Amino acid sequence: IAQINRKDMVGILGENFTFPVQIDQKVVETIWKKNKNKVAEWEEQNKPTYFGPLRNRSVLMENGSLTIVNLEKDDAGTYELQYWDSMQDHYLDFVLVVLDSLPEPKISCNTSDGELVLNCTAHFQGSLNYTWKLSNNPHSYQNQELSIPLENVDTTTNAICIIRFSQTERSSEISLIQCLP
Repeated sequence: IAQINRKDMVGILGENFTFPVQIDQKVVETIWKKNKNKVAEWEEQNKPTYFGPLRNRSVLMENGSLTIVNLEKDDAGTYELQYWDSMQDHYLDFVLVVLDSLPEPKISCNTSDGELVLNCTAHFQGSLNYTWKLSNNPHSYQNQELSIPLENVDTTTNAICIIRFSQTERSSEISLIQCLP
């Protein structure tokens, strides 16, 4: 009896992407297919064999996980892992979507109600994690917007906005003196 379950995955253009495979038993044979075409195969005593567009851009590990190096838009598709543990076949399905690389975040600022308000924006297809860091403060703030009371604004301070998605991050920086009227 084969078990099939499907996971939707997201990778970023130019990043390395590893399919999250966790197999508890010893694997005798592994076959990876993309859109029904074989892309990687590993049999117990042999080295992995790679096929097609992933031939020089992928790494198949003994635990069954497949890493694609330097993701391309064409890597998007349905991947199937079939592995044999000497007793039965197992199947895992993944649907990989490849998103554009992260843009540089844009910082805007204004003053209102006695506060300096910094806003960080980035247009991206996935949901981003936003973090603010101030050059004079060891803490970081997990938010898209940061408010600082005007009396606490140090004009020598820089504010850095960091956006993160998957393993990739980009940042922008602004000097707080640029934000004051």
